[in-house]
Amino acid sequence: MQHPAVPELAHTTTRPIHWLATAAALAAVVAGSAVLQPDAATAAQTGPQTHPRATAGAPAPAPDPAAVDFPIACGPVEAVVKKKTSGDLDGDGKPETVAVVHCEAGSGTPPDGIYVITAPRPGKPRVVATLVDPKDRQNVTRIALRDGAVTATLLGYSSPDVPRCCPDRKDKAKWQWKDGTFERTTPAEARSV
Repeated sequence: MQHPAVPELAHTTTRPIHWLATAAALAAVVAGSAVLQPDAATAAQTGPQTHPRATAGAPAPAPDPAAVDFPIACGPVEAVVKKKTSGDLDGDGKPETVAVVHCEAGSGTPPDGIYVITAPRPGKPRVVATLVDPKDRQNVTRIALRDGAVTATLLGYSSPDVPRCCPDRKDKAKWQWKDGTFERTTPAEARSV
């Protein structure tokens, strides 16, 4: 089978002059990029400013709840850290840890406590505030620390007759450091679940 005659197209045949033109164009681009460099970048601090008492250098580590004796009566079983979060709550440039703690139980739903831990220098981490006492018979389903405030979702019981398996109240709570203490800024708004 014979192919129809197609005229030879000038742009499909390479000649040495084409390679020379390509090399010259590439050299011009490389030379131009070497001459036209952008200005040196400068960084500006736009994040939150540290407190003047904060120490320079590496940020202080958050207090470890494993090194704390919690004010919770567990009898023969141990206190267990269920959840934790860390951040600067009082604006001193050092992080605190907020820990949700309950007594280890083989079954059932033991009540939780929410504790704020600080680590003085020098010294062992210690509990400085109890936001929720286990005696209040509540369970924490969510805890967060944002903008210096602790928020939590609490499940509770409308009476001692409600079984521990089935909380019938839900509450959103928020605490903020104010005038030397943690103030609950969101009122208890318990509602049925």
